[in-house]
Amino acid sequence: MDVSLRPVRDGDLPLFFAWMADPESVRTAAFTAEDPTDRHAFDAHWSRVLADASVVMCTVLADGAVVGNAGVYGPPDSRQVTYWIDRAHWGRGLATAALRALLGSVSERPLYARAAADNTGSRRVLEKCGFTVTGKDHGYAHARGEETDELLFTLPG
Repeated sequence: MDVSLRPVRDGDLPLFFAWMADPESVRTAAFTAEDPTDRHAFDAHWSRVLADASVVMCTVLADGAVVGNAGVYGPPDSRQVTYWIDRAHWGRGLATAALRALLGSVSERPLYARAAADNTGSRRVLEKCGFTVTGKDHGYAHARGEETDELLFTLPG
């Protein structure tokens, strides 16, 4: 499968909203928006993201079809990666391919990432892309309505 990245387009946002409001996807990710079904909050968030020149945000394509998004954000000394793949495409290596493509286009290092400790899929993606676990955290996960363990990852410079 051919995986590529391109800039986010307005037409991608309804897909992103549907995927980011999917209850199973949200539970797996754990640390999500307080109310992932709030379209107004979603639109306001993406408006800020797309207006911020320091954010690198891309749409993930698989064989030309939109399947997710990936990006880098945050202050220069603590840039983090993020990615989201439509649940219908999980288990096919798309998140790994998308993150590798993103890392190939962004030269900044170190980069950081976070994942719920029980999100084995995200942990595998990050490790396959060279990230290592460098710490642990514990915080309130809105998607689960409870405190949740989190792993902190670093891709060194």
